Amino acid sequence: MTQARTRPTAVEALRLLGIARRAGAVVWGTDAARRAIRSGEARLVLMAGDASQVQLEKVRSALEHRPIPRGTLGDRATLGAAVGRAPVSVVAVTADSFAGPVSEMLGLVERSDGNGAED
Repeated sequence: MTQARTRPTAVEALRLLGIARRAGAVVWGTDAARRAIRSGEARLVLMAGDASQVQLEKVRSALEHRPIPRGTLGDRATLGAAVGRAPVSVVAVTADSFAGPVSEMLGLVERSDGNGAED
């Protein structure tokens, strides 16, 4: 029996995050993600579903008024494992070549919007 596949899964997004980390295109942890957001390096921000509200608020504050795609992906352990680290609350992808595909896999952006705004 063959399963029909309609769209990529979160598992594939996590796998691509691991590749992005090995390529040096991911920063992890609340402070590193906030620095990447503020410096304009972050192209995508992913937060763990079980992250503390205090940590999430710090990141959300940095994201305020910035057109950076953001979303929730897994829990801290899963997100950390994806980037080869201990559990983490937040990761930021810093390369468009990874951020775009991961965003699409998770349904965070529509590629047909024509919005090419950059910081």
